[in-house]
Amino acid sequence: MSSLKVGLHIVLTDGYPVSPPSCVPNLVDKSGRFRCDMAWASVRIFADPTVRRQVAYEIAAQFEAYAATGLRLDHVDCHKHWHLHPTIAHLILDIGQIYGMTALRIPKEPQRILRLVEKQTLSRQSWVTSISAAHLEARVRRRGLLAPDRVFGLAWSGAMTESRVAGLLAHLPTGDTEIYFHPSTSNSFLGATPGYRYIDELSALVSSKIASAATDHGIRLIGYSDLSANSGATVV
Repeated sequence: MSSLKVGLHIVLTDGYPVSPPSCVPNLVDKSGRFRCDMAWASVRIFADPTVRRQVAYEIAAQFEAYAATGLRLDHVDCHKHWHLHPTIAHLILDIGQIYGMTALRIPKEPQRILRLVEKQTLSRQSWVTSISAAHLEARVRRRGLLAPDRVFGLAWSGAMTESRVAGLLAHLPTGDTEIYFHPSTSNSFLGATPGYRYIDELSALVSSKIASAATDHGIRLIGYSDLSANSGATVV
């Protein structure tokens, strides 16, 4: 377990804050849970300084909670990729680097590769999210942070089966790639997303066939923190 790469998954919706709800009243509902109206919340985060301060407070609290574990911070990502929001991205970049963040996920998934595996695959990235990802990438690179060249797991979120992963490995271009999963030993648990095939994703992640396929294709399985020393690798 000492070699396991662990990252911080920033949650600002669809969950509970680390901070006391009284410290982030504009971010939570009456039950103390984060609000789920992301579109309206995105506008408020951009336009309202009070809401921005509360978001910053909560992001710092989550970094502080991670630091308290004593684990090395391999990378950072954000629930539902809300760090595509420019204000949230700015706060994570500023606060994260205080806490030693060196790598951040850029959710940029090439449709061409997906369709080589399954021709009818539809992208979940709109032109807005594609532009936002490009802007995020530029900011990440300017700050000298690490990030893979592409990410897979968006279009097939909750359904990264063994056959799909094998197909991706067979068609990966040169460079650094992240493939992310939602593994679990059960498809039904508190907070589970309906329709997600958690058990199938776990099976793909630990499959000996997938491990062999990676070796056959000359793919190195690494973590984000290894990116600076490894070129043409795959982050899983």
